[in-house]
Amino acid sequence: MIHSTAIIDPSAQIGRDVEIGAYSIIGADVVIGDQCVIGPHVVLRGPTALGRNNRIFQFSSVGEDCQDKKFKGEPTQLIIGDNNIIREFVTIHRGTVQDQGITRIGSDNLLMAYVHVAHDCVVGDHVILANNTTLAGHVHVGDWAILGGFTGVHQFCHIGAHAFTAVNSVVVQDIPPYIMAQGHNAVPRTINSEGLKRRGFSAEQITTIKRAFKILYRQGHTVAEAVAKMSELNAAELQPLIHFIQNSSRGIIR
Repeated sequence: MIHSTAIIDPSAQIGRDVEIGAYSIIGADVVIGDQCVIGPHVVLRGPTALGRNNRIFQFSSVGEDCQDKKFKGEPTQLIIGDNNIIREFVTIHRGTVQDQGITRIGSDNLLMAYVHVAHDCVVGDHVILANNTTLAGHVHVGDWAILGGFTGVHQFCHIGAHAFTAVNSVVVQDIPPYIMAQGHNAVPRTINSEGLKRRGFSAEQITTIKRAFKILYRQGHTVAEAVAKMSELNAAELQPLIHFIQNSSRGIIR
C-alpha cells in the first residue's frame, strides 16, 4: 500500500508488496526491494538500493548527501541488504569518491533510534547499533558486532566481528574481533563470551579465545609478540583475530 500523500519520483523502482507511509519522499534512482515497509515522513534519496523485507521507521533520512566538505555532488551510492530494521530518526549517508563511492549495510541488522551512519561506512550482517550510536566516515563494522548506546566511532576505525562496546564508549582505534570494550577512550575489558555462546562457539573455542585475550592484553607482550604467540596455538577461531590485527591501519585498542 502506498499512501496518497507519498511523493515518489518516476525513476524510483518499487518492488512487490511494498508499503510506503504518509508524506514519505522517495527520490530519483531509489530501488526498494519486495516487501519493504517505509514508514511515514521518511526521506529516501538515491542512488540508493534496498533489498527485501527492510523496515524503515518514521522520520529517518536514508541515502542523503554526505556531510564531508570535499563532497561536490558526485554520483555515489548507498546499498542496503535484506531484513534490516531502521528505527526512528536514523540518518544514513551515501559514499564519496575519495573512497569506493559506496556506503554499504548488510543484512539482518538493527539500527536503533537516532543512529548515524556516515559516508563510506561498511556495516556487516547481524549488527546491532544501539540508540544514538554514531559512525564517522569510512568506519567498518564486522558481522555480529554490538555497539552500545551513544557509542561514537572515529573515522577510519574498524570494529571486528563479534565485538561489543559498552554505553558511551568512544572508539578512536580498531577493536579486534571478540573483544568487549568500554570507556572514553575505549579500552579492552574482556571477551564477548556470552555473545559467542549465543552464536554457537563451543566451550573449547571460547577458552582458546580467552587465552588469546590474555596473550594480547595481560602478559605485557608487544602486538607483534602477541600475534606470534597466538599463531602458535594453531586454532582456526583465532585466524580472524590475527588477520585483523595484522591488517589494522589505525592500531588496535590497548
